[in-house]
Amino acid sequence: MRTSNTRKVRAYSLLAQGKVDKISDVTYRVWSQSGSGHYIVVKEGLEWKCECPDFVLNHVTCKHIHAVAQYELNQRSAYSLESEVESLCEPEAETEDLVLTCKFCGSEHIVKRGYRSTQRGKVQRFFCKDCHKKFIVDVGFEKMKATPQTVTVALDLYFKGISMRAIVDHIKQFYGVEVSHVAVYKWIRKYIRLLKEYADQLVPKVSGIWHSDEMVLNVRNLDNHENQRWAWNIIDNQSRYWLATQITQKREIADARQVLAQAATVSQIRPNAIVTDGLRSYPDAINKEFFTLKNPRTQHVRIPNIRDKSNNNMVERLHGTIRQRNKVMRGLDDEATAQTMMDGLQIYYNFLRPHMALDGKTPAQQAKIVSETEKINWASLIKKATKARMK
Repeated sequence: MRTSNTRKVRAYSLLAQGKVDKISDVTYRVWSQSGSGHYIVVKEGLEWKCECPDFVLNHVTCKHIHAVAQYELNQRSAYSLESEVESLCEPEAETEDLVLTCKFCGSEHIVKRGYRSTQRGKVQRFFCKDCHKKFIVDVGFEKMKATPQTVTVALDLYFKGISMRAIVDHIKQFYGVEVSHVAVYKWIRKYIRLLKEYADQLVPKVSGIWHSDEMVLNVRNLDNHENQRWAWNIIDNQSRYWLATQITQKREIADARQVLAQAATVSQIRPNAIVTDGLRSYPDAINKEFFTLKNPRTQHVRIPNIRDKSNNNMVERLHGTIRQRNKVMRGLDDEATAQTMMDGLQIYYNFLRPHMALDGKTPAQQAKIVSETEKINWASLIKKATKARMK
């Protein structure tokens, strides 16, 4: 049975493809994604009902109801999609905190001085009282023709599992902006590289128990004519922080050592225990990376099969999240594309995706690298990363 989250993702796809038609205030027609017909969604009292088999047989909120509910939200000024995306950008009041010095002379004697008209609209302009020059501050989105709202919604939808061309259609319908799927991929590649560089500088507070596993990714354009690569992933037991991800061709000792070394570099600790499956590469790799004559030593908890009382469900659940993103793709173009997607998913998972097991907090909040009261979104994260690079 499909999960509620999967239904919501497919609802976004239905909206992006323009498959929701309003018949009346309480009646909607939602066209099938396969193009084989449509379903009627009707509001009875405070509840929505759909005639699709998923709702009738499983008695759950189907993707058509999710799509209609989101469609209605998009029409309300109080919670429109535009307002939701604009909230991804920091409020104007926070701009004052960003403008600490003049970009030309470094003076702190600066004031607001009107607005500058750009392709993206009006942008706040500042004036330096010392060097008498005007400038604008747009941390993280300099020289971008697209608005921060357009860029951040593209990033968000991509890592929620929406296909590239559906994102392009979504942006055109809701913002009237025509971009190519190539442009969207360039945004993803640019900002994931920036955010990865920033995330690698942070040191999360994690437990001494790690879960490691590997999964298959389909990659199309490979020199050796094989269409598979292995994605290794390590996640922390208590914070659920995704410590490391690595794409390799094989599953040998050297490959396992790469991801273990990456996790050790990020966490800056030697783990007390590592939980893995029965892959033969792990014992030697763990021994070579973490062996010491001093106690306590790193223990290897090996789970030979699913019937074992111990389990590695934590990282298996992470792999389910990865597969949910990857299933709308026909295959990754190359290893670089695969690594970009994995790096982006790692950032989305750690910083932006609330975790049910953490009472709605993100792994980054649980790992104490983000305050629990701080609102983190794509735009604020991009600005943090940009300011960190400028230091």
